[in-house]
Amino acid sequence: MADRARRICVVGDELVAGWGDPRGLGWVGRVTARTHTDPPTLTMSLPVPDETTTVLSARWEDEVGRRLGPAGDGTQYLVVGLGRADLSAGVSLARSRLNLANILDVAEQRRYACFVVGPPPNNHDDPERLAELSSAFGDVARRRRVPYVETWSALARHEQWLADMASGDGRTPGQAGYGLLAWLVLHSGWHRWLGLPTDEA
Repeated sequence: MADRARRICVVGDELVAGWGDPRGLGWVGRVTARTHTDPPTLTMSLPVPDETTTVLSARWEDEVGRRLGPAGDGTQYLVVGLGRADLSAGVSLARSRLNLANILDVAEQRRYACFVVGPPPNNHDDPERLAELSSAFGDVARRRRVPYVETWSALARHEQWLADMASGDGRTPGQAGYGLLAWLVLHSGWHRWLGLPTDEA
């Protein structure tokens, strides 16, 4: 089993799918392209557009288990890409926290190494509510010592991000925005999480 390829499942909403990226890579494809392993890492994206954490918490275990197996062996990884859907669906902040906590706790029981990417800013949701949601997700992850990428605070005033969002539908970024998300992931402990040299980033 020592030479078995790392397997990474990425669950989340349309941002995990790279919706709106003319190159079709999204942040997941860009991060995968910068993750050099031997044998190559198998990255599997499992997005559902407009998915709340309530729906995600109900479906992730079966879908990921089919691809990673019932229990981790040190080569199986779960990335949770969180979006904005909880706000528009009226999911309470307490429920959002609990949903993420349940996902991470079950993943720990299965011995999957976890990594969480928070929701980035957009032009449709109340920025204060989105910032509060992102902070709550970060607190849940940190309490479990799971790496958390705080995208909201890094991008809320970033000129390139704002221009990219303004040029599209205001909900999902384009090529430049996904590049920024990938950069944040790669520089937030991604390679260290995978047990790879950090200078790979």
